[in-house]
Amino acid sequence: MRKLFGIASAVTALVVTLAACGSNEPAATTGAEAKSPAAQVLKVGASPVPHAQILKFVKDKLAAKEGLNLEIVEFTDYVQPNVQLNDGQLGANFFQHKPYLDDFNASKGTKLTFLQPVHLEPLGLYSKKVTEVGKLPQNATVAVPNDATNLGRALKLLADNGLVTLKAGVGTTATERDVTANPKGLKFQPLEAAQLPRSLEDVDAAVINGNYALEAGLKPAEDALVLEKAEGNPYVNGLVVAAGHEQDPNVVKLAKLLAGPEVKQFIEQTYKGAVIPAN
Repeated sequence: MRKLFGIASAVTALVVTLAACGSNEPAATTGAEAKSPAAQVLKVGASPVPHAQILKFVKDKLAAKEGLNLEIVEFTDYVQPNVQLNDGQLGANFFQHKPYLDDFNASKGTKLTFLQPVHLEPLGLYSKKVTEVGKLPQNATVAVPNDATNLGRALKLLADNGLVTLKAGVGTTATERDVTANPKGLKFQPLEAAQLPRSLEDVDAAVINGNYALEAGLKPAEDALVLEKAEGNPYVNGLVVAAGHEQDPNVVKLAKLLAGPEVKQFIEQTYKGAVIPAN
C-alpha cells in the first residue's frame, strides 16, 4: 500500500508541475483570433484598366500604413465579378457604375451594395472610317454595348449629339425601340462591351466604354468623335460589396483610401482626362 501511495503521489506531483509550467505559456489562439481584420486579405475583383491599376497604386503606396492587405483579381467581363462577389469568393469589386449594379441586382436577385464612388470613365463614340460625327454616312452601322444600362447610355450619347432622338423620359433604360427619329438610318449592332474596340475594323463607328477604350490603346480625350459630359453623370464607377459587409474593417479602409486625395491625384496625372475622379 505504501508503494502504491508513493506512486500516486509522484503522479500527482508531476501533473501539478506540468500544470504550473503550462500556466506560463500563452493560451492557444483560435482561428478567429489568429485572423484579425488587419491580417486578413481583402480580395477585390476589378477590370484591368483603370480599376486594377488604381487598386495597384493603393496596394503599393497606401495600403501598408492602413494595415490593409489587398489581393487584386482581374476580370475581362462585367458578369463574373458580381457573381463571385455574391458567392463570397471576393470581398469587394471595383468595375461598375450604380445603374449597371441596380440592373444586375434586379435581374439576378443578388444583394450587392454600391459603397464608394471613385471615378467616371466617359463613354465615347469612336471610328476608323470618319473623323467627325457629321461625316457618318447614311445607313452607317454603329456598334453599341449589349448590356441594358450601357445600351441606354450609348443611345443617350448619340441623342445628345443629334444622331437620334429618344422617347421622352426613357433615361438609362432606353433601347432601340425608344428611338423616335433616326435621320441617318443608323443600324445598331449590339455587342458585348469587351468586344467593341475590336469591332472598329468592321463597323462605321462604335460606342465604347472608357475602360475598354483605354485597354485597346485609344485615348478618349483625343480619339473619340464625341465623349459624355462629366457634370451630372450617373455612371460613376465605384467600390461594391455584398450587402451586410459595408462596415467590414478592411472594406472601410479601402473605401477611405479610394476617396482620398492621393488616389484623386493619381487618376488625374495618369489618365489626363480619360478618367475623371469622382471626389
